[in-house]
Amino acid sequence: MFSELVTSVNVGLIFGVAAIGIYITFRTINFADLTCDGSFVTGAAVSAVLVKAGGDPYFALIASLFAGGLAGAATGLLNVKCKIADLLAGIIVAFMLYSINLRIMHNSPNITFIDNTTVFTNNNILLTTIFILIPIVLCLIFMLFSGFGLKLRATGYNKKFALSSGINIATMTVAGVVISNALVAFAGSLFAQYQGFCDVSQGAGTLITGLTAVVIGEKILQFKKEPFLLLSCLLGAVLYRIFINIALHGDTLGVRTQDINLITGLIIIAVITMKRREKCSGSPV
Repeated sequence: MFSELVTSVNVGLIFGVAAIGIYITFRTINFADLTCDGSFVTGAAVSAVLVKAGGDPYFALIASLFAGGLAGAATGLLNVKCKIADLLAGIIVAFMLYSINLRIMHNSPNITFIDNTTVFTNNNILLTTIFILIPIVLCLIFMLFSGFGLKLRATGYNKKFALSSGINIATMTVAGVVISNALVAFAGSLFAQYQGFCDVSQGAGTLITGLTAVVIGEKILQFKKEPFLLLSCLLGAVLYRIFINIALHGDTLGVRTQDINLITGLIIIAVITMKRREKCSGSPV
């Protein structure tokens, strides 16, 4: 049971990085981006190919950041330059990424590299994950409170105000989507090294998983300030994985692996409904 809990925490932290990326688009810049299901696999594919070829696993993580950033740039540019709606731009890029990911993986639908050296080889998996995530979270907190980060947040909060303040909305939008998908791809790269294989379809559900983590973090933990909101994404992802683990191992519930999507949806509905009822009950009559 303890080992399963540790596994849930570790996987939750990895997907927490993707949740932070999704938080940046959906909350910080108010951009409904659906690229992440594709960029997650892009990061995993880049990592798998490089590690399989004997490359440095840490370099593979960095390379996945740039690959995901390019995917995000494509979505952002389609939106600001081609005037394609954010939802449609993300769908188009995610759709094209399926073919691109297969190209990266040399037209193979999956790659196994269990016997190759990864960042987790001969290391404590949980401690390694935490060690990798600490500088990322600190850099993001610093970025959000820098001049650039304030412009990014202003763009999502009120575009008219940001424009009147001399902020380039197009640049900030593209930058936000680039950062978001770079983080999602990084999570995919780390997850691939954790599992020891990459599959072209393993990105399915990344968006809903990330959004679930964001919702759980916001509704249950109720952090208000930006640094704590980033941490709430990580903690929300961990709680989500623990909930899933409990449900799948609850023999009396009769839940099976194929019921994960159903459980995820029920968790989101339960959390949102619970908090809305609390607000209604606390409001003056």
